[in-house]
Amino acid sequence: MKAHTVTGDGGTKLHVQETGKPSGKPILFIHGFSQCSLAWSKQLDSDLAASFRLLALDLRGHGLSDKPRDAYGDSSIWANDIHGVIEQLELSKPLLVGWSYGGPIISDYVARYGEDAIAGSSWVAAVCRLGEALMPFLGPQFLAAAPGFFSADVEESVSALRTLIRLCIPGGLSTAEEALMLGFNVAVPPHVRAGLLSRNLNNDSVVADMKKPMLITWAEKDAVALPTMRDHLARLAPHAKVSPYAGARHAPFWEAPERFNGELRALREAA
Repeated sequence: MKAHTVTGDGGTKLHVQETGKPSGKPILFIHGFSQCSLAWSKQLDSDLAASFRLLALDLRGHGLSDKPRDAYGDSSIWANDIHGVIEQLELSKPLLVGWSYGGPIISDYVARYGEDAIAGSSWVAAVCRLGEALMPFLGPQFLAAAPGFFSADVEESVSALRTLIRLCIPGGLSTAEEALMLGFNVAVPPHVRAGLLSRNLNNDSVVADMKKPMLITWAEKDAVALPTMRDHLARLAPHAKVSPYAGARHAPFWEAPERFNGELRALREAA
C-alpha cells in the first residue's frame, strides 16, 4: 500500500491510498458522508489488486486529508479535488466509484470537466441531489439521526454516528470493525458534516447527459438512500446497468464484496 498527498482546490492536502497493479487500469474509489478510504478495504485487499491500479481518496474533511472550514459548499471545489487526483497521480481514464455522497462528487466533476478523462462510473447507493431536492429520497431513520451529525456534544454525536453505521451495515460487523468505523466517523469534525449536508444541489441534468458506461448498485432494503433514488437515476441514465442487491443495505460493497468486486471487475474490463 502506497500513500500519496495530492493538492486539491484551494491548496487543501488530500490523502490517497494506492495498491494493486501499477500498470493496470485505474479505479478511483470515492467514499460517502463522514467516512474515509478505509471503507473500501474489501476492495483494496482483494483479487482486484492483481489486475487493476486501485486508489481510494480521503475526501476533504475526512480521514487523513485536511479539514478546512467553509470549504465544502461549492461544486467546483469537489470537481477540482477529483481533477487534482486524476492529474497529479497521472490516472489514465479512471473508473470513478462513488458511494452515497460520492454521487454528487462524481456529477460535480463531470459538470465541470466532462467525461473525456474518465472511463465510466459506478454509483453505489449514490445520489445526484442534496438538500431539499434530496429529502424525498432519504429514509426516516437517517433523517431522525441527522441533527446529531452536527452536534458538538460528544455523546449525542457518537450516538448519531453509531446509528448511521448500523443503517449502512445492520449486521455482520465484528466489534473491532464497528469500533474502526466509529473511529473514522468521529474523526470528521461537526463543521465538515454540516458543510456537506448544507449543500443544495440538483445534478439531474448532468447525469442525464452522461454517456460513458455506468453501473448503479443498490440494495432493496437501503434505509439511508431509498431505492426510489435508484429508479430515478435509472430513468435519467437509461444506458446504465442496474444491479439490485436483495439482502444488503447501504453498503453492498462491504456486505457482499465478492459479488460487488466481480461486477466492478466486469465494468472496468469493459470500459
